[in-house]
Amino acid sequence: MLSISTKLDHIHSDTTIDDVVSLNFDLRQKSRIRVTLQSGAEAALYMQRGTILRGGDYLQADSGEVIQVIAADQSVMKVTATTSKALTRAAYHLGNRHVPLEIGDGWLKLEADSVLQDMLLGLGVMVESLQAPFEPESGAYASTGGHHHHHDDGHSHVHEHGHHH
Repeated sequence: MLSISTKLDHIHSDTTIDDVVSLNFDLRQKSRIRVTLQSGAEAALYMQRGTILRGGDYLQADSGEVIQVIAADQSVMKVTATTSKALTRAAYHLGNRHVPLEIGDGWLKLEADSVLQDMLLGLGVMVESLQAPFEPESGAYASTGGHHHHHDDGHSHVHEHGHHH
């Protein structure tokens, strides 16, 4: 069984991908899990606590193999609305409940949940049940994801959220 404990920051275009693991969002959040790779090989993932794997991430086995992570299809709900106000209102109510959301241009996606579906329908938005990959926002305070700082330009700056660079 492969032992995998390294998430690669990047790979070179000539890197050989040795295998693939397809996981739903719930499994991509677990720090310790046993998985079956696309080849049928068994692997044990030992990720740093708090790591969320994303589709397109690359892992390296302790023995050197490179494994690509695929976001597996899972039961999700895609929310759309006839007005941006209605969609924003739905996002507000879901956020108020700390529901992980994937946000697209004119749509929201969340894990299937009948209680939330009823709430959303009550708000007057449309809800479509799908089998699709789920890649929710990482959150405003997450250490990885959408908020990157680049500091190779030799200047410093202050952010409104209280830290200096």
